[in-house]
Amino acid sequence: MTLVQLILASVCYAAGGLFMKLSAGLTRPGAALAFSIFFLGGACLQALGMQRRDLGMATIFVLGVEALMTLAFSLLILGEAMSGLRAVAITLVLIGIGLLSQT
Repeated sequence: MTLVQLILASVCYAAGGLFMKLSAGLTRPGAALAFSIFFLGGACLQALGMQRRDLGMATIFVLGVEALMTLAFSLLILGEAMSGLRAVAITLVLIGIGLLSQT
């Protein structure tokens, strides 16, 4: 259950980041409210997930999964570009997340 909470926290943070971008510098109230709610939800889920995990492992795991989700949102929803160097970086993040989940 802890791992699920941390993954859901990551998804909330990534969705919050998407809505932060869509808020256009806080000029769109609906998107600004959405990103605030997603970030708060992510923080609550991360706090729950950290009850039985080390702070360092849980935080780095959440940041890594969030980065991957944010990249997916930016590619699929915002149509941002993917370069070869970004692909290498993503591979390294995936390896790191895999290693962390084994500890």
